[in-house]
Amino acid sequence: MLIGIIADTHDNMITLRRAVDYFNSRDVLHVVHAGDFVSPFTFRVLKELQSDFTGIFGNNDGDRLLLQKRSGGKLHYQPLLLELAGRKIIVMHEHTIVDAMAASGHYDLVIYGHTHEAEIRRVGNTLIVNPGEASGWLYGKTTVAVADLSEMTAEIVTI
Repeated sequence: MLIGIIADTHDNMITLRRAVDYFNSRDVLHVVHAGDFVSPFTFRVLKELQSDFTGIFGNNDGDRLLLQKRSGGKLHYQPLLLELAGRKIIVMHEHTIVDAMAASGHYDLVIYGHTHEAEIRRVGNTLIVNPGEASGWLYGKTTVAVADLSEMTAEIVTI
C-alpha cells in the first residue's frame, strides 16, 4: 500500500496543487498531512485528492474550527495513532519525541513535520519520515514523501 506524506504546506496553493496532482498520479491510497496547513482554504485543493486523507494540526494552524469543518472531520490533535495496511503509525508535528516514539518499538512508522527538512531514517525496525516542506517557504525546496507500507520503504520527492 502506497501512502502520500506531506507537511508544512503553509498556504502555498501552487505547490499544494502540485502535491495533490503528484499523489493522484501515483495512485496513493491514503495521504497523511503532518501539520501546518495554516488556513482553511487549503481544503479547496486538498478535496481533489483521489485517496483517503488524514491530518493533524501543527503549531501554525490558525482557525482550527474551520479547518476541522473544511476537512470533513479528518483533522486531529497530535499525536495521532493510525493503522493502515496492518502497520501501526504515529503522526506528530513537532520533532521532540520522534526518536523516543521510534525507539519504543510500538510503531512501524513515525511521521512528523515542523523542521521543514526532509528525512528518512530508521531507529531499530521503525521507519521515520519527515516529508520536508511542501510550501518551499523556508528552504526553497518543495518536497513530499511516498511510503510503501508493504515494503516499509519511503522516498522523498521534489514537487
